[in-house]
Amino acid sequence: MRKCQVIGKRGTAKVKKIRYCCRNFKQGTKGVYRALKEEHSGLKQKKRDCLGHCKLCSKACFAVVGKSKKLISASTAEGLQKKLEKAIG
Repeated sequence: MRKCQVIGKRGTAKVKKIRYCCRNFKQGTKGVYRALKEEHSGLKQKKRDCLGHCKLCSKACFAVVGKSKKLISASTAEGLQKKLEKAIG
């Protein structure tokens, strides 16, 4: 297992955070959450009841990444996982 770290503006290593909407788990993000939890042990992942993106939540898989709260979405869970892994680095 590898640690997922990003070099911050000051050169310090920071672990990225990924936030998931529990209501979006029925779209397939639960599998993404579990896969990334196993694959990237140093990654902080949080589950929240609602992230406030209800229109997107009902149509696609999504997660919110980092302190900037960047929204990453895909039409499938596999697509979301690929995008998240790319964002992690």
